[in-house]
Amino acid sequence: MSVTDFLSMFVTNYVKYFFLLTPFAGISIFLAMTKDLGVGGRRKMAFKVTGAVVVIATVLFFFGTWIFSLFGITINAFRVGAGVLLFLSGIELVKSSHQAGTVGIEEEGKGKVDEGEWVVPLAIPIIVGPATIGAMLVIGSELQSAHARVAGYGGLLGAIITIGVLLLTASGVERVIGQRGLTIFSKLTGLVFCVLAAQLMLVGIREFYGLGG
Repeated sequence: MSVTDFLSMFVTNYVKYFFLLTPFAGISIFLAMTKDLGVGGRRKMAFKVTGAVVVIATVLFFFGTWIFSLFGITINAFRVGAGVLLFLSGIELVKSSHQAGTVGIEEEGKGKVDEGEWVVPLAIPIIVGPATIGAMLVIGSELQSAHARVAGYGGLLGAIITIGVLLLTASGVERVIGQRGLTIFSKLTGLVFCVLAAQLMLVGIREFYGLGG
């Protein structure tokens, strides 16, 4: 694999994983959940959530093929199933307003949130949701060669680090683009979800029936 091919694969995986991890919806919910924390508390929360996402994503990336074999699931069947779930999640993101959707979370956490209480719901299922898990399993299992897996995992880590930086600077991001901007970017993420879902389902159906293309 040439350096150009390696970099191209890295960038492709980086972009896919970045959108799959729903960064803008995650920022909006992170801001609501940590409203009563100070700057230090928010920073600790961002580091903990990022670390949890790294662990979860690493397991999904490297053990996807083993999971398929364990349950006797073909990758094409999983492509279709994950594609359907990803498509539904994309529609939900396009239709929903995270500005309004975080109100309940904000009220629930008011006055009792600490730095560790929301790590699990923020890392999973908000940032790494069911549809994201399915797509990540498929993408990771498709990378067979060592170079491809290094490029793919590098893209995954790069995307997670970027999201970690966004969480660390969430207040600044909100000031720059506002809640309306976060909602718009969340809807854009939903559109990307739908496109990725269509690709997963089409490839799964094509490979299952042995069609050319």
